[in-house]
Amino acid sequence: MAIIVMAAAMGATQVLYWWLAPAPKINEFVGPPRSGYTLTNFQLWSYDVDGLPSFQMVAPRLERRENDDSLYITTPDFTLPSNQAGVPPWLGNSLYAWVDKSGTLLKLQGPVYMHRAAFGITDAAEIHTSDVTAWPKENRMVTDAPAHMKQGARTLSGVGMRANLNTNHLELLDESHGTYPPRTHKS
Repeated sequence: MAIIVMAAAMGATQVLYWWLAPAPKINEFVGPPRSGYTLTNFQLWSYDVDGLPSFQMVAPRLERRENDDSLYITTPDFTLPSNQAGVPPWLGNSLYAWVDKSGTLLKLQGPVYMHRAAFGITDAAEIHTSDVTAWPKENRMVTDAPAHMKQGARTLSGVGMRANLNTNHLELLDESHGTYPPRTHKS
């Protein structure tokens, strides 16, 4: 009997609370999510867990969103360092970029152009593609879009690409075409 009385009392208390409690606030904001802050003409440096640079970015506009702390960037110029002695970094640009809160995921949206200067006996290289997903702290990137790479007189084209910039490994996933003229021997 005591349990039934206690349950009835608790039920009555809950109904009384629902009746007397204020109504929840209604979000009256209409429009896109607001930025936590906006920067113009900024420079961004990101480092990996060992303190080595993972990427650098310069752009005219950055917006940080309050709800997930991600960064939305307009027309960035970026640098992906090689972190290997004597190997120049990859430099590039895209139409837009998105960086997650931790800086481990980078999405380059729209047309993406990247180039690396020549070094040692390695020719300069350039990549033309779009909509790249990159993990800059691991120096890896992928895209499902058509990709075209040129290094010296050699060219590679295909649809879909995976690349590891640390090992200079490039994989084209579909419709691959390549041109490899004979190398000239240097004396």
